[in-house]
Amino acid sequence: MAAVAVHSAVLGEGRPTLPYAETGGPGGTPLVLVHGYLDSWWTFEPMLRRMPPGLHAYAPTQRGHGDADKPPDGYLPEDFATDLIAFMDSVGLERAVLAGGSSGGVQARIVAGRRPDRVAGLVLLGVPATLSDKPQAAELWNTVRELTDPVDPALPAAFMDGMTATPMGRGFLQTVIDEALKSPAHVWRETLRGLLETDLRATLTGILVPTLLVWGDQDPILTREDQQTILDTVPDSRLLVYEGVGHVAYWEAPDRVLRDLTAFVAGRT
Repeated sequence: MAAVAVHSAVLGEGRPTLPYAETGGPGGTPLVLVHGYLDSWWTFEPMLRRMPPGLHAYAPTQRGHGDADKPPDGYLPEDFATDLIAFMDSVGLERAVLAGGSSGGVQARIVAGRRPDRVAGLVLLGVPATLSDKPQAAELWNTVRELTDPVDPALPAAFMDGMTATPMGRGFLQTVIDEALKSPAHVWRETLRGLLETDLRATLTGILVPTLLVWGDQDPILTREDQQTILDTVPDSRLLVYEGVGHVAYWEAPDRVLRDLTAFVAGRT
């Protein structure tokens, strides 16, 4: 098992301080793992502790989430993307492969489109083309639009329910729920508002870096057609379909994700 260390990244004056997990030797290919809505670096723990020696992985916790600073505003996808570039600067990464999980792939692809000089490759793990047409997103918005603190622990538990096709360990899921509860109500609300009100399809344009899509065919949120939209828009992209896997492939099949990711990144930096 790979050793995982947790550090803090200071993004600069007026910007948040972000905790991040790091594993791998200095000679490994730089890989930045970008978590999604209500997650933290912990969501990648199954992958981090299995990380092969050829990869040097960084997994930042984004503003408002986990143990990161929680400013009152700045929760649009473009704000998270700006933080991501600042994070790379803070840890000395000139160029890296970006791997976004779920909605974390939105800010990863914004960076890939705007700063291709910083991105050696893009990996989208269960990432939506858009959320405006997803009934689950609309249902969640109806719940969080009036959310107040403290957040009911039953809410993240319900949100996580059914995300995987196979049961996950109770301890792991409880940690994920506990991490989600570290986000105050305004982060739940404003982050989702940003995802729903931003034209996410537009964030797919201009991506010229090699792109790998991973999608589980038991995903309760994203359809095959949704992934096809990304394939049709991003020129140098290909899709891997994981049969019998749900929305969070990096929970259910971390070894397979790492094998495919390692093959993808070989020789790209």
